[in-house]
Amino acid sequence: MATPKTYEDFEQTLTGSTPPMDWSEALKAMWFAANDNWEASHDIAQEMFNEMGSWIHAYLHRVEGDEFNAGYWYRKAGRSFPKISLGQEQKEITEYLLKTN
Repeated sequence: MATPKTYEDFEQTLTGSTPPMDWSEALKAMWFAANDNWEASHDIAQEMFNEMGSWIHAYLHRVEGDEFNAGYWYRKAGRSFPKISLGQEQKEITEYLLKTN
């Protein structure tokens, strides 16, 4: 399956059992996060040794409620701790990935 062009297209893929294998690791991580599979998303993010992986990692620790750990990962990603909702941040990260893939 081709990478979705819009967030709405991405949302339509969430009924599947797994994300498409040809997607980027970052987009797969956000697919699992959007499907409330924190562990699978975290497993991917912690193996991404770049700013995008750190941003996703930060978001996931924020979801978990661990603000201290999230703060560390936001700093690694070069980002401030967000003041938006978790849902808004999930959408922001995903839309960023869709634009850059």
